[in-house]
Order: sequence, then C-alpha cells, then structure tokens
Amino acid sequence: MILKTWSLLFVLFAAYSGMVYVYSSGVHRGQPPSKEVQWGWNLWQNKNCHTCHQLYGLGGYMGPDLTNMISDPTKGPAYMRVFIKYGTSKMPDLHLSDHDVDALLKFLSWVDKSGKTRVDAKNVHWTGTYILK
Repeated sequence: MILKTWSLLFVLFAAYSGMVYVYSSGVHRGQPPSKEVQWGWNLWQNKNCHTCHQLYGLGGYMGPDLTNMISDPTKGPAYMRVFIKYGTSKMPDLHLSDHDVDALLKFLSWVDKSGKTRVDAKNVHWTGTYILK
C-alpha cells in the first residue's frame, strides 16, 4: 500500500513538473529596458522625482502622476519636455542637459506603455478591492 501511494505521488509530481516546464517555457517575459531608459530611470531616482510625482499611483502628491502623461492627448512628450527642461514655479529647474531630458522622456514613455495609472470604475468591487482579469 505504501509503495502504491509513493508511486502515485511520484507520477503526479512528475506530471505536474512537466506541465509547469511546458507551459512556462513559452511565456514572454518582455525585453529589458534600453540603456537610455535605464539612464532616465537613474535620473528619476537620483533627482528624487518620486518625492513629488507618482508612477502607478505611488509616490509624492505635490506633482501629477506621470504614468500615462506621454500618451495623454492633452499633454504628450513636447509638453513634458518644456516642464522637465525649464521647471515651473512649483517644480525646480534641475538644469538637465538635452540628453538627460531625452532619457527621462524615454523612461516615462517606457512606463507609459507598461500600464495604466487609474483603475476603471467597472473593475472596482463594492468592497473597494480591484477585480483583476
């Protein structure tokens, strides 16, 4: 009886391991970010942009959430370039080079393609949790 139980467990484990291997080998894991995107990410961290701004709803609350600002039809890269390059009364001029501004915009474009900042109301359960599909 014990031998049958262990044999069955071994067969089930082997079958499960085989299924995991077969189904996970075709998973697309995406491309790593380019060097310019990584440079923009480093700038984002080193200039403490997250202190005032948010990505994916996480971060500071003084400035706007920048997750989908690149694809926003009322904003876009040109609009953002001016704010990043010259600052405003609330956002300091960080004296960034054109290369740095381009890298930051590449990083924000990469972030923009990866998700949305707001969850659609239809995906919010009455308890306040998100319904993920």
